[in-house]
Amino acid sequence: GHIVESGGGLVQPGGSLRLSCAASGFAFSTCDMSWYRQAPGKELEFVATITRSGGRTQYVDSVKGRFTISRDDAESTVYLQMNSLRPEDTAVCVCNAWGVRMDYWSQGTQVTVSS
Repeated sequence: GHIVESGGGLVQPGGSLRLSCAASGFAFSTCDMSWYRQAPGKELEFVATITRSGGRTQYVDSVKGRFTISRDDAESTVYLQMNSLRPEDTAVCVCNAWGVRMDYWSQGTQVTVSS
């Protein structure tokens, strides 16, 4: 199985981006889906997660109220809507699918917030 990520880019502070990860080759609906990011010179950081049922979400404090994670099991896709972006959100973002004997990572996409 694998995950293909899209949606990164350059945006001005205060702007929005939506990231997508489209999965194939594994049982997407049985996986918890998460987003992580790695800023320049920093370690990989958890950003958000959504359970396989979609019933629970969790966010790192720094993005609460600005980012929204969602999933479409029919399309085997997870999304990260990012609003009110700040320069400190600049990072390479990756998504992860985690389930029983499943642990898949996307290739990563660059998100740059700059004026």
